[in-house]
Parts: sequence; structure tokens; C-alpha cells
Amino acid sequence: MPVLEYKCPNCGSGMIFDSVSGALSCPSCGRQDNIEQLPDPLKKQVFTEGEVKEYHCNSCGADIVTEPETSATTCSFCGAAVVLSDRLTGNLAPAMVIPFSINKDQAKQAFKKWCRNGLLTPGGFMTADRIQSVTGIYVPFWLYDLHNRIEVHAQGTKVRSYTQGDYHYTETQHFDIYRKIRLEYVNLPIDASEKMNDELMDKLEPFPYNELKLFKTPYLAGYIAEKYSYSEDELFPRAKDKTRSYIDSYIASTVSGYTSVSYTNKHIDTTLKNADYVLLPVWMVNYDYNHKQYTFAMNGQTGKVVGKPPISKAKVAGWFTGVAAVSLLSLKLVSWMMGGGFL
Repeated sequence: MPVLEYKCPNCGSGMIFDSVSGALSCPSCGRQDNIEQLPDPLKKQVFTEGEVKEYHCNSCGADIVTEPETSATTCSFCGAAVVLSDRLTGNLAPAMVIPFSINKDQAKQAFKKWCRNGLLTPGGFMTADRIQSVTGIYVPFWLYDLHNRIEVHAQGTKVRSYTQGDYHYTETQHFDIYRKIRLEYVNLPIDASEKMNDELMDKLEPFPYNELKLFKTPYLAGYIAEKYSYSEDELFPRAKDKTRSYIDSYIASTVSGYTSVSYTNKHIDTTLKNADYVLLPVWMVNYDYNHKQYTFAMNGQTGKVVGKPPISKAKVAGWFTGVAAVSLLSLKLVSWMMGGGFL
């Protein structure tokens, strides 16, 4: 069944995508090819879902066994970078891709630096010497363009207090508020992989969308890639939910200046203008500390790391002790300045 493997024309070694140069590179002889100038064989193929059952490595002939969602991987026997072409064509063909700009060694160093910045993490964790694996994955996302039509009815008050003669007055004005708003959201990312943690993927944002390139399979060589588990229609409700807090914040900004605002009706109509299927670069880091596994994710373009590290109880206790000591000292100082005592 169809497997793509990029062989070096000079020496015959397997070529991979080099995140530093942005080219398809041969690690053996150093040859580099401009990906934008390479023809993409997937444009000539037609995909029928479910027809492919078995894959074979072009280099060593071994059977390649993968999970159904995998669309690029490496051969377990010879290590060749392979792309499972049938899983990237037809409806499963990505429109665009943001290539990795951080290679594996750079990802390791960035993760170690991030670990050292953990003020409340255990000292053993901060050394970052228990990395089990660092895996580069192109994660499937839908990028949504959403149009929002919003109508808001509310009651607002403005309160003014003043003194006149011997009397203190409080004046309250009441207002009917109406707002008609149009909001556009462009490139709203929602990860479409069932196995990826949604919270981790959300926290990896933002991705540099100016780095989006038309999809070509050579960008995947040497990395793992996943195909989407959910369609754009299935994830549309989540996209709407993701924008809701931003919409509420924008509405609030349009009714500033009032002492109080009470909403009587808020209608938000969100329509899908466009959704592009894209692959975004993520380094997944598996870390072993104190016989427990921790998983972290790193933005493959910006180096941003997200995840939940272990917390040192001793450092937390010390931090609270320090805060308490500072507070006690402050109270004593204030008491002394006021001429009083402090027991």
C-alpha cells in the first residue's frame, strides 16, 4: 500500500525535514532541497477511506503497523521516515501546515530551561535529567473563521453623590442600553485529535499563523503526524464556546462608564464562514520524576511549554512562611509609625 519515503538522489539515504533550514535535508551527505519547488505526489491520488489495511517500508520491506490516526511515522526496523500517503489525501488532505522551527535538541534545551524556572518545583525536577522521550508531532487542528451577530439589551445606572449645605445627596440615573455588534474571529484554533489533551493544546497558543504554508508532504518527513478525529462540524460547538468569554468581554467594554449594568437579553448568533484543516507543530515531552510520569507539550515554533509539574511541599511551606513573616513585619512597622504597640 502507498508509502512515501524521500530518498536522497546523491547517496540514497532517507531525507527528513530540517526545522533550522526549512528544507528537506539528507543527514548523511548534507544535500538540501527546497520543499516549495518539490512536486507533491498526493495531488495525483484519490483516497477511498478504509481501503488501506497494510503498509510496507520502501527501505527494508518491513510491515509498518500504526494507529488509525497516524499519517506520518518512522519504520520501527530501519528508522526510515515514512508518510502514509492515503491518510493525507481526499477529505483527509490538510490545507496548510506550520513547519517546525525548533529541532529536537533545541526542544530539550528549552524544556530544561523551563524546568529551572519552576520556583515551587522540587530541586530534583528542576535538573531536568529524567526526560524519557521528546517526540515531534504535527497535530491536526481546524482553523475557524466565525461571524458573530450580537444584540444586547440591558439596564444601566449612573450614581453620583454630592454634599450641598447640610445635606448629602445621592443621585441615581437609569438608562436603557441597546447594542448591536458584529464580531469576526479569524484563525480560531481547535485541536481535532481525540488523543491530544484539549487543555494542553489550548494553552500552547498562539501559533504564528504568518508561518502557515500550503501543505506538502516533505514537511512531515522525520516527524509523526496525526489525521483529524473530528470534523469541522463536530467541533463547531466547541469553537463557539471558546469565543464566548471573549464576546462577553467585548460586550462589557461597550457599556463601560455605568455604575452598574444588568443584562435583560443577550442574543449571540454565530455562523461558520470557513474552516481550514491544518497541521501545527508540537513537541511532546514525557518526563519521569519520583516514579511518576508527567507529560508536557511545547509549541514547535515559539518554544512555549505547558503542563503541570510536581510541586514541592517544602517550598510551598517556605513561601507561605516568608509571606507571613513579611506581613508581620509590615504590621509592626505600621503600628510603630502610628505610635502604638503590637502584641
